[in-house]
Amino acid sequence: MGSRLRALLSGIKWVDNVKRVAGIGLRGLTSVCQLKNQTCNMFSITTFQRLMKGLPRGTFAQLVERHNADKYCKKFGHWDHLIAMLYAQISEAKGLRPLETGFNSHVAHHYHLGTSAIKRSTLADANENRSDTVFSDTAAWLMGKVSRKLRQQSNDLMYLLDSTSLTLKGREFERWTPENSTRNTQGLKLHVLYDAHDAIPVWHDISHPNVNDVERAVDVPLEANALYVFDKGYCDFNWWKSIDEANARFVTRFKNNAAVNVLQKSDIPADDAHIVLSDEIVTFKHKRLGGKRINLYFGKPLRRVIVARPNKDTPIVLATNDFDSSAMEIAQHYKKRWAIELFFKWIKQHLKIKQFLGRSENAVRIQILTKVDPSVKTIIQQV
Repeated sequence: MGSRLRALLSGIKWVDNVKRVAGIGLRGLTSVCQLKNQTCNMFSITTFQRLMKGLPRGTFAQLVERHNADKYCKKFGHWDHLIAMLYAQISEAKGLRPLETGFNSHVAHHYHLGTSAIKRSTLADANENRSDTVFSDTAAWLMGKVSRKLRQQSNDLMYLLDSTSLTLKGREFERWTPENSTRNTQGLKLHVLYDAHDAIPVWHDISHPNVNDVERAVDVPLEANALYVFDKGYCDFNWWKSIDEANARFVTRFKNNAAVNVLQKSDIPADDAHIVLSDEIVTFKHKRLGGKRINLYFGKPLRRVIVARPNKDTPIVLATNDFDSSAMEIAQHYKKRWAIELFFKWIKQHLKIKQFLGRSENAVRIQILTKVDPSVKTIIQQV
């Protein structure tokens, strides 16, 4: 008997044995192999796999270890928590029950994601009691990574600073939101420093709505040669001085009652006269502010640019320490501040922050942070 014939007969015998033992036949065996290959292919293109490339497991573990955050966690650690919350975002889960059902139906992916099946009661307890420190540090690390990568491609340093409110109303929210609410806002406030050139957030903070914006502004990291643009809600002359001392520039708005002395007036180019109404060098009149505070910017010159607004009776009065740019360029810098308003609109529409898996303040903070993470990771992968 030839070698080829013996090999053929042995192969038929092996298949016949499989048919008798497994009871599935050759067609069934082929189906199993195809199913296995499909499962592998599904994992290779899973959204989670692409998403998690932006956050190495080792880096996240270092953040957890830094705070010793998993010290008392038996099974459901911070990594499991993060994966579950990201799944909630991707699957648009409207509650803990559909989140638990959907997540546990993908058992084949749990091993590759380094997690396991979840219980909604465990996730609810974690959202209620677990500190958001690790998730906040993760968001900050991701923002910093994006900023460093994109900064190599650009020398334009323009940052927009603003905040937006997240309204929280309902029976469970009423337990903790009213005491820190304002006349217009009940819930939380998200503070963001936004890179205007690369369209990415580079710093964030979360506070109660009754916290003044400028109280969080002092924590903003300042870079030399950068330009910071913000509205008059951040009117603090001493903070302006800290920006100037960091060799950075700022463009903002004067308040209506700002008392200044005019030192010099600059000529307005004819082409800009229909927009730029005046361009002046000024100093503050008073050395002391309200409450016996000293105005650290007293005696130091500032530039005041008054710009007309289309379809508005009152012009915009801008303040800046930029003496090199033209008055029209100063006006254009402030106009670009609208980009951060569009960013806030985008995250509210696309990250679906209106639906929460928990009603406590801690649970809301964790969900906000883990919802913002995927957008930052997506930017990392595009760089």
